[in-house]
Amino acid sequence: MNDSVKHYFSKKKIDMRTFTMVAILVILWVVFSYLTSNGFRTLGTSFLSSRNLSNLMRQMTIVAIMGSSMVLVMVTGGIDLSAGAVVGFIGCTAAGLQVFYNVGTLPTIIISLLLGMLVFVLQGSLIAYAGLAPFIVTLGGQLVFKGLVLAISKGATIAPLEDSLRYFGQAYISKTLTTVIGIAIILFLLMNEIQRRSGQRKHGTLFEPLQAMLIRWGITAVGILVAVYIMNSYRGMPVPVLIMFIISFLLTIVAEKTVFGRSIYAIGGNLDAAKYSGINVSKNLLIVYTIHGMMVAIAGLILAARLNAGTITVTNMNLELDAIAAAVIGGTSMTGGVGKVAGAIFGALVMASIDNGMSMMNMDAFWQYIVKGSILVAAVWFDMQTRKKGNA
Repeated sequence: MNDSVKHYFSKKKIDMRTFTMVAILVILWVVFSYLTSNGFRTLGTSFLSSRNLSNLMRQMTIVAIMGSSMVLVMVTGGIDLSAGAVVGFIGCTAAGLQVFYNVGTLPTIIISLLLGMLVFVLQGSLIAYAGLAPFIVTLGGQLVFKGLVLAISKGATIAPLEDSLRYFGQAYISKTLTTVIGIAIILFLLMNEIQRRSGQRKHGTLFEPLQAMLIRWGITAVGILVAVYIMNSYRGMPVPVLIMFIISFLLTIVAEKTVFGRSIYAIGGNLDAAKYSGINVSKNLLIVYTIHGMMVAIAGLILAARLNAGTITVTNMNLELDAIAAAVIGGTSMTGGVGKVAGAIFGALVMASIDNGMSMMNMDAFWQYIVKGSILVAAVWFDMQTRKKGNA
């Protein structure tokens, strides 16, 4: 590594949160692998088996999708405590449409998406235009939709769903297509880096050495290839994982490449300054909650498809808290203005790893809550310390 690259990495601010979370994830995987096998000689036969890691990726998708749009909500300085109940509501509604009224899969999906958006248009309007606190509005929404789920299901499981709907929660895409998608993502990231450097050079702001850029891209590419290898070692990429990647890609573009995205960061960073600069705060907040509603509806459909049922137990899974935790662990600030969609995906992977590993060890459920809660508190503390150092 030449001197310019060393100078770049030494001067560039290192995201210690990211480094810490990656270290925690590696430690979790090593510990769970050791404890669920007969020592280090058989690590690949338990937690790190291709089947389990593939299932782990599938399990994380619900929280990851919810967490991706939760990032946008939290970036504006808001929060959503109703998402878990709405996931259950959408799942029971979709199941009810198919079981009780023989509605086809496509109409069921369309109705569910529109319903999810409508729910959050109503909640978003109360927040954006009536000026009510997001905490109160969404807490009330949580109670309302838990009640509606109970009314729809009458406490019973609604099943089964049509095969075409179950596809979105249980199926896999081919290994060949999985490989093609992985390579396409790697090439897209490379082209994006080249385009970014070209723009910086044009404006005279280029300061990152080419070798440093290639190192960053190379590390990411290796990670993607490892993920592709793991999925292809089992049955290919689970369909929910593909949906998760598509959503995270689109939301990342919305958040980082559009005027709307820059506006919501401005709103969360300094509300008064955003208003004075001419940003339509109420309109942007409503759009954020509407997008979030669509993502919550997608999560509800995928979970119902995976379970092959709509069930009231979903409302008691604390999915909204897992989504918030995933966003915070991934670097989203509780005070707004800071957060990345990709971080929420990583946070969801951490949360799913804890659930999966402890389940394989047959540990009591209360330990999962204790560990996840501790990691969440640590992530918030780290955020506060980072902000203090940044303001010093």
